[in-house]
Amino acid sequence: MNSVFTDISEFQKNKLFKLLEAHIYDFKENQEILQTIRGKNIICIVLEGSAEMIEINYDGDENIIEELEAESVFGTAISNMNDEDCQIKATSENTKIVVLDYDTVINFENTNHNYFNIFFNNLFGIIYSKLRERNDRIHIVTKKTIRDKLLAYFEYEYKKTRSRFIYLPNNFKQLADFLATNRSAMFRELKSLKEENFIKIDGKRITLLYTP
Repeated sequence: MNSVFTDISEFQKNKLFKLLEAHIYDFKENQEILQTIRGKNIICIVLEGSAEMIEINYDGDENIIEELEAESVFGTAISNMNDEDCQIKATSENTKIVVLDYDTVINFENTNHNYFNIFFNNLFGIIYSKLRERNDRIHIVTKKTIRDKLLAYFEYEYKKTRSRFIYLPNNFKQLADFLATNRSAMFRELKSLKEENFIKIDGKRITLLYTP
C-alpha cells in the first residue's frame, strides 16, 4: 500500500497543508487525542509517532481496534471516532497528527494543483483499502464460534499472501481483540486446532497444515 505522501516532496507537502487549511497537533505518550481533534467530518494522518484506537466495552475492558503508525490514516468516515466507547491515545513520546476537513479535501478547485491530485489518489486508495479490510473483519467476527472466527481469519491472511505462514503483527491479545473474543477461550481453541493438526504454532508464527 502506498504512503499517503508517495511522490510528494516535503515542499509540496507544506503547500498541500496550507491549501487544505490543515491543523497540526502534538501529543505526548498516553495523551488522549480525541478530546482535541473530535469533529463531525475530518480526515487525520499520523505525521510522527504512533497511537492506538481503543474500544472500551461494557465491563470496562479495553480492546485495541487499530494501531496507528506514522502516515496511518483515520477519520470519522472510516473509523468509529464518534462512538462514545472509542478512545485514541498516543503511544509514543512525540506524536504529531494532521487534521483535515473532509469538505476542504474534496473541493473541486484543489484539482488545479498537481501535488493535490497525487495526494488525493493516494489518500482515497488507502481509504478504500481500509474500508475493504473493515468489511473483511466484519465477515470474520460475525462467525458464530471462536473456531469459525479463527479459520476465517486464517483464510483471510492466506488469501493476502498465498503463504501458509501467518505472522501475528504483535501478540495473541491483539488477535483476540481483532476477533472480538475472549483470549483464554481463543487459546483453548488454538490448542485444539494444534492437536487436530490444523495448525502449528511457533511463537508469533502460525503455520497452516491445511489449505484454507
